[in-house]
Amino acid sequence: MKTIVKISLSVVVGSVIFFTGCNNTPEKNTEIKTAKLVSEESLGLRKVDLYNENTVTPDETKYSKEYAGSGHLIKRAFQDAPPMIPHDTEGMLPITIDNNQCVGCHTPGVAESMNATPIPKSHFTNFRPHHKFDGKKFEKSIDNMKNEIAIQEKDVLVNARFNCSQCHAPQSEGQLVENTFNAEFTSKDGATKSSWSGSKLTEGLDTILGE
Repeated sequence: MKTIVKISLSVVVGSVIFFTGCNNTPEKNTEIKTAKLVSEESLGLRKVDLYNENTVTPDETKYSKEYAGSGHLIKRAFQDAPPMIPHDTEGMLPITIDNNQCVGCHTPGVAESMNATPIPKSHFTNFRPHHKFDGKKFEKSIDNMKNEIAIQEKDVLVNARFNCSQCHAPQSEGQLVENTFNAEFTSKDGATKSSWSGSKLTEGLDTILGE
């Protein structure tokens, strides 16, 4: 029993000496590196005081004042991106199904003489599911996977395409943050034209054509 007590005391004494020795190491070896603090000003895009109403005011929005038909174009952000509106839209918005001033200049056959980009063929093509409606009774498509889509070309804009501003919008000048994105276009004129035309309109689609 005495032997066990002696061993226990030796362990305790040894531990005390060890930890005491560690605490007596030179001060230069016990310096704690303080992590750099992140300021609130560095968190925002403009790097300003977030509590000052004068500094949190957003940058001025500057839309183009070019007149429609000026010929000015904005390069597309990526291949087949909806082109931005490069001209002034004062008095043209909002667009409704009964009031769409865009078609006056951008309708194919008229666009060239107006120095405007013609509306593409895809906007005159119906890609919606081919449901049945006789004016009284509505019947949903039978095949939910195919949706019984009927690619149907029309002479006027299809109903899904009348609201031009749901995809096309004016572009404000200036840059809030640096943009380092570089687009890789799949066609040589991809910065100004869409490649989604002709056979590409139905590529990969299981459809009922011409109904």
